[in-house]
Amino acid sequence: MTSNPSAPGVYATLEELVALRHKARGFGFLPRQPVHSLLTGRYASRLRGRGLNFEEMRSYVPGDDVRTIDWKVTARTGRPHVRVYTEERDRPVLLVVDQRLSMFFGSRRAMKSVTAAEAAALAAWRVVSVGDRVGALVFNDEEVREIRPQRSERAVHQIFEAILSQNHALSVEGETIRRPERLNEALERAARQARHDWLVCVISDFDGADEQTRAVLSRTAIHNDVLAILVHDALATKLPSHSRYVVGDGRLQVELDLAGGRTRERVGAFAAGRVAEVLAWAGEIGVPVLPIRTGEGPAEQVRRLLGGAARPRRS
Repeated sequence: MTSNPSAPGVYATLEELVALRHKARGFGFLPRQPVHSLLTGRYASRLRGRGLNFEEMRSYVPGDDVRTIDWKVTARTGRPHVRVYTEERDRPVLLVVDQRLSMFFGSRRAMKSVTAAEAAALAAWRVVSVGDRVGALVFNDEEVREIRPQRSERAVHQIFEAILSQNHALSVEGETIRRPERLNEALERAARQARHDWLVCVISDFDGADEQTRAVLSRTAIHNDVLAILVHDALATKLPSHSRYVVGDGRLQVELDLAGGRTRERVGAFAAGRVAEVLAWAGEIGVPVLPIRTGEGPAEQVRRLLGGAARPRRS
């Protein structure tokens, strides 16, 4: 990917994130998914949707569902009573968006950092469109910025402001020090904030993921829904031959000669292994993983992975 800041895909723009509002349709996060959705079967049950809140106890009237009769109250009062429930409307969604230096890479269409920004925009617009609250934890190697969940377009634009601020600060020529541990710090903050029945959507390349990452995600998923969006680039796992690449961590750089088969195989195997480890979370800790490539627009990929709903659905 070219280092020209004005080149498309190097940095996200407000105009592009706002325009994604019109593509935030045809997918949802409800348990009832089309048969070809990534979330069908045992993984679908991890996304609960809304529940029911108890509202009142009242006397039974003809036509009430007998299954709602409270037999203890009925026995105590001598008259049949039913429990009345209302649908739980509020389901906060917390987006955890990675803008670390490891995300500043891309070989086709866009950087991983831009793809993550686009995926976050799609999710934010979708959540607001169905009347839920959306907030975010946007993090880079230096800080974690928090936007409290709100049910408004203003919240979406606050999220965009935080993402764009960190996105435009990315540079291979800066003095940024890579901090893989920042991922776990952001996830720990998300776990503290998400109390019960939230949807926590983590959008990252999961650089630095370890046993602590698995533990905090698993713990968060006990009382909430957790969805991991794995942003990756095809070049990381399918390295070309007869090429030289310069890679760095913000301080040091090294040139890799991929003409040597063993070097190419080792680098490719390492990257592919890391992707496979994250994808395995679905079966190991019950966290669904959506793999999103940088070479294709995330809207099309999300709709395909979540089933391409034929009509608008609640999130």
